[in-house]
Amino acid sequence: QVRLVESGGGLVQPGGSLRLSCAASGFTSANYAIGWFRQAPGKEREGVLCFSSTLGTTYLADSVKGRFTISRDNAKNTVYLQMNSLKPEDTGVYYCATTFGRCWATPGPYAYWGQGTQVTVSS
Repeated sequence: QVRLVESGGGLVQPGGSLRLSCAASGFTSANYAIGWFRQAPGKEREGVLCFSSTLGTTYLADSVKGRFTISRDNAKNTVYLQMNSLKPEDTGVYYCATTFGRCWATPGPYAYWGQGTQVTVSS
């Protein structure tokens, strides 16, 4: 069974950085995509960044371009979301999710989700 576990969230001041981790287990396919999503209070869940094993990285939100990057450690089965120059509007619960094949900008096609990790950007 596929399992995703996020970690690394916390409270950070505007302009600061955080690195989120998504530890994955139970994968049986080499053709997969892992997306990072976030959800602020009272708002819909939105896509942030995604990595596909066949197509590479896709930005799902223009607002994070130049600030957020995604990377992976295959030996640890972990995908990272590096977040720099954080802004208050980046606040929310961050989730990683996985699906077969390519990246999707909406949450629907992702079959498996982690429990989420809270990121709060505030002075």
